[in-house]
Amino acid sequence: MARSALLNVMVQSALKAGRSLARDFGEVQNLQVSLKGPADYVSQADRKAETIIKTELMRARPTYGFIGEESEAHTGTDGAHRWIVDPLDGTTNFLHGMPHFAVSIALERNGEIVAGVVYNPSTDELYTAERGGGAFLNDRRLRVAGRKALSDAVIGTGVPHLGRGHHGKFLVELRHVMGECAGIRRMGAAALDLAYVAAGRLDGFWEKPLEPWDMAAGLILIREAGGFVSDTAGGTDMFGTGSVAAGNEYILKGLLELVQRPAPQV
Repeated sequence: MARSALLNVMVQSALKAGRSLARDFGEVQNLQVSLKGPADYVSQADRKAETIIKTELMRARPTYGFIGEESEAHTGTDGAHRWIVDPLDGTTNFLHGMPHFAVSIALERNGEIVAGVVYNPSTDELYTAERGGGAFLNDRRLRVAGRKALSDAVIGTGVPHLGRGHHGKFLVELRHVMGECAGIRRMGAAALDLAYVAAGRLDGFWEKPLEPWDMAAGLILIREAGGFVSDTAGGTDMFGTGSVAAGNEYILKGLLELVQRPAPQV
């Protein structure tokens, strides 16, 4: 597969940060037995990975803007371009020694995501996409799953945890979806969940609330794999609403109907 110069910069940045995270992941696993625990170490690993990515990207395109989970936003002088970065998506998995986490990098041009990279260093799986160029897992072309019926579909989601609101509303949504599909999966890394939709491993996905860096790269992966994305109201304001729903045409339509369905009357 041919990659543009910009996508190559993104890939190399993700791989370099991924190698750093892989080394730190081994240390986090060892720290599980300590009294203090690995939380401080994980935050250091997170910040170090973002510094690596930001340094590489800004060296290649110093005029571009930058927004990341671990640092202040940088506007840039370009005005049209912005990097959107999550250096460690799946932090809780990382913290607990679970090898399901990823580096996520997206490029936004005039408000539209035009390139994305999601990299899981534990499995050495690299997901890439550019607008009009298709989506790939390593060198294999991706296509969303073709199932049309929710009853055949496995759907991914994110479960709100301690400190996150809307538990009751989520339980209503979960009740509706789980009653209509073949299975629900909650794996704890939205960037990878969206990449899994692009790869056909998940038939669909929905989650809220999310930040732009949680989903930016995943949006273009799914679109370039032939899928569809929206916010959970069926609109296009994923960043503004902090919500996302995804799948092929049929699964997304059915999923949106379920998550918008009102709570049953008791």
